[in-house]
Amino acid sequence: MIKHLIFFITLLFFYSCTTSKEKVDTLVYNATIYSVDSSFSIYEAMAIKDGKIIELGKDDFIKNKYYSTNEINAEKKYIYPGFIDAHCHFYGYGKGLSQVDLSGTNSYNEVIEKTYAFYKNSFLDAPPVNSNSSSEINWMLGRGWDQNDWEIKEFPTKEKLDSLFPDVPVFLKRVDGHAALVNETALNIAKLNDKTKISGGDLILKNGKLTGVLIDNAVDAVEKLIPKPNEAFIKKALLNAQKNCLAMGLTTIDDAGLDKNIIDAIDKLQKANELKMRVYAMLTPNEENLNHYLKNGKYKTDKLNVCSFKFYGDGALGSRGACLCKEYADKAGWKGFLLSDISYFENQAALMAQHGFQMNTHCIGDSAARVILNIYKKYTDNNKDMRWRIEHAQIICEDNFALFNKNILPSVQPTHATSDMYWAGDRLGKERVKFAYAYKTLLKYAGTIPLGTDFPVEDISPFKTFYAAVARKDSKGFPEGGYQTENALSRKESLMGMTIWAAHSNFEEKEKGSLEKGKLADFIILDTDLMNCSESAILKTKVLNTYINGEACFGQKSSKNVN
Repeated sequence: MIKHLIFFITLLFFYSCTTSKEKVDTLVYNATIYSVDSSFSIYEAMAIKDGKIIELGKDDFIKNKYYSTNEINAEKKYIYPGFIDAHCHFYGYGKGLSQVDLSGTNSYNEVIEKTYAFYKNSFLDAPPVNSNSSSEINWMLGRGWDQNDWEIKEFPTKEKLDSLFPDVPVFLKRVDGHAALVNETALNIAKLNDKTKISGGDLILKNGKLTGVLIDNAVDAVEKLIPKPNEAFIKKALLNAQKNCLAMGLTTIDDAGLDKNIIDAIDKLQKANELKMRVYAMLTPNEENLNHYLKNGKYKTDKLNVCSFKFYGDGALGSRGACLCKEYADKAGWKGFLLSDISYFENQAALMAQHGFQMNTHCIGDSAARVILNIYKKYTDNNKDMRWRIEHAQIICEDNFALFNKNILPSVQPTHATSDMYWAGDRLGKERVKFAYAYKTLLKYAGTIPLGTDFPVEDISPFKTFYAAVARKDSKGFPEGGYQTENALSRKESLMGMTIWAAHSNFEEKEKGSLEKGKLADFIILDTDLMNCSESAILKTKVLNTYINGEACFGQKSSKNVN
């Protein structure tokens, strides 16, 4: 009888304690939570309900105020807002996972070896997944080569491809996507010859003959003929990309240039809850996209945001397609080129301003940046919240930095600096290179600086982004003292660039980018304190868990059911 009475009193006590608390979906505690709010507050615990954070505080405060049957004991680990990659190619990366990977090749012979091995081991037995009809020609596709990494730092030529692949069209993109090597079969399909001229592009010749290397718009002349991916391939590419992104702590990605059919596929997969990743989609300014979105307006769900167009001002520095104010230091008489006439950018800016879309323009060279910055200046209104972006903002004339402001934002990728530093001085010369990759100076004028990777151009890892921004070194720790360290960012600035500033550049800072009451419960658990660890520890950081909407999307199970 006494035992029953004790049990009853205990049950009553537990019930009364529980009913005095508010029930939530998830309790997170025993953590160091970097909120990245305006005060850069640090908490121990947080309560989550309906996919949003309802409160943060110390362990005792949160656990005394809320209860949940789902608790996450962070075990003294470090929690950050989910990382946002402010400029990448999510779908392109996923697509590339089914192609030959040429990144890290040390010679053209290695490119040939990898391409032929892929052909023998994967291509011959695979159905033409990149086409909608079995009658269409299946192309050999690859990406990632960079002649600047080779002992002989010259563009390759197509003879070896022609001999190995006489009947199969081959299309191998350079790492930056602004050049490609193709074989004779691909050139014939595109009807390109040594007399062909393409505005905003170049066909590289040697002794008057085509080498197979195409630059910028010439790349597009061939790429547009490759059969379009079917629905099954698109789904596979998106889900494969998501898997790797979640493992890196990414919860939102800005995909820089998408067609409507890919955006529709993303929307469908998100609504089916197969694609958890949030996507900020920049539209490719083709006829279909312009006609549809300028007529129907922006499109926004809780996981998809379509309110911007991505334009290309020029090409890349590595392939000498960047448009410079003065000639290249290593190529006399050559300044690169704009990919379209200035009048085109003027007209598009007027359209974007008229319809309320954000304009985001790829600018690598200082001349391209000057042109686009001055156009932006004409069409941005300080009384409106426009946030037009210069993507990459890689080389800026000294007197043009002041054109950046709250409505003209630089969107940069710190690993570009540490990838290009070996040869950027050769392209630009000692004086001009001082105004390249100038992230601290850009931040001074713009007030914010969203950070990304540009994957698959660079590695997908946000920890390499953070390391390159802070240490200004490559992943091998070179150079010892850092590269142009006057433009390094602090750890706090770098974290903000990967979270709240990236969200701000997407018009999403009120819903994500920091861990605050009322915001989305997108967060990650890391094994390392990025704010206080050694430089070398940054690159060794592991993502333990990734949560979107408070839902575990990656990592070992860290929650427990409390009955």
